Amino acid sequence: MNTTPRWLHKATLLAVFSLGSVALHAQELVVSAAASLTNAFQAVGQAYEKAHPGTKVTFNFAASGPLLAQIQQGAPVDVFASADQETMDRAAKANLLAEGTRADFARNTLVLIVPASAAASPAKLSDLSDAAYKRISTGTPSSVPVGRYTMASVQEAGLTAALEPKWIYGESVRQVLNYVARAEVDAGFVYRTDALIEREKTRIALTVPTTTPVSYPIAQIASSKNAAGGKDFIAFVRSAPGQQILDGFGFSKP
Repeated sequence: MNTTPRWLHKATLLAVFSLGSVALHAQELVVSAAASLTNAFQAVGQAYEKAHPGTKVTFNFAASGPLLAQIQQGAPVDVFASADQETMDRAAKANLLAEGTRADFARNTLVLIVPASAAASPAKLSDLSDAAYKRISTGTPSSVPVGRYTMASVQEAGLTAALEPKWIYGESVRQVLNYVARAEVDAGFVYRTDALIEREKTRIALTVPTTTPVSYPIAQIASSKNAAGGKDFIAFVRSAPGQQILDGFGFSKP
């Protein structure tokens, strides 16, 4: 016969459920990552969850600048992956990164794309000054890394003044990709990995040399509530299986 008081039984159950909730929360991992990593990191996340049963990876994808702003404002993030070194440098300067966790994990290439329906493609950057190219898109340089890479390359080519009236800025590299895919602009600057996603709606006109490499750093956030999970995720991204997944989406090794 069960002689345990009903109130004690209920209290025990509540304690068990409470502990279970805490355990589940501790196994959640929040990763803020550059928009260009969307498809690749979704695949990486699935592989990571399979290798770490019970862990749930929640992603937040956007331009690197806005992601950093969210972290600065206290957003609960465990891992941050940026599309450029400059944004991660700002995070480090603000003491937002866990010491010793920052590492480069991938590289990309800047390309110029046009709508698949376009009758012609620019053969060189200077062709964009032609009247045929009225609307050209890239990310907002102040917050979107692809915009900064673009502007540095345009300046290096001596085209800053010629292209100034033509810019249509996007809030992320994926928005730029969508502008071109929908033929709302005549050309756009994106990463090669993004262009590969819309092969049927866009085509690569040329590869654009950049003054600095398109390099992706990753780091654990100092205020992370799942520090062990964050370090494990970073290690997985840099491991052979993680690198193989990234390679499949067009990224190259750091």
